[in-house]
Amino acid sequence: MKRILKNRKGLSTVVTTLIILVVSVLLATVVTYYAINVTSTRVEEESLYITKQHVWYHLTNGSEAAFIIINTGGRDVVIDKITVRGQECTWTNVYYNITTGSITSDLSFSTTLTDGGTVNIGGTNYTLSQASGDITLKSGYTLIVYIDDPDSISVNDVGITVGITIFTSQAQYYKECNVQAVTS
Repeated sequence: MKRILKNRKGLSTVVTTLIILVVSVLLATVVTYYAINVTSTRVEEESLYITKQHVWYHLTNGSEAAFIIINTGGRDVVIDKITVRGQECTWTNVYYNITTGSITSDLSFSTTLTDGGTVNIGGTNYTLSQASGDITLKSGYTLIVYIDDPDSISVNDVGITVGITIFTSQAQYYKECNVQAVTS
């Protein structure tokens, strides 16, 4: 009789150990799943969408580049540098406007690139500011950029593809476009 009771107690020790083991594994799994879920939903990535890029050459006004950057990521970004055809553009030649609205119309050549000058895009006037250093773009905002005399674009470059690169602290964004001639 004593032997039967001992066997039952011995079996309950094994079952208790298995239950504790299963519960601890389930608890660890739940904690790991929760940590991964919280971490992955709170991670915000940098993402810029560059569109409507142009490089123009005008016989009397020289060259000009323009493009639009939309910050589609979940974090604010700082634009450190802009290059056209591999040559860095000085900030004194960069004019920009930051807006919350969407821009559907294309950009056009502007003969009035000055601090406080305006460009008309789709019937809306945007006032340009001359850059004095890095440009900060908040998440969800749109940046209109005009560059006066980028690189050494000349009449011989009309029809040639050139690259525009936008540098941030975490990435480089590269777009290509053909140099266009402006006749008017």
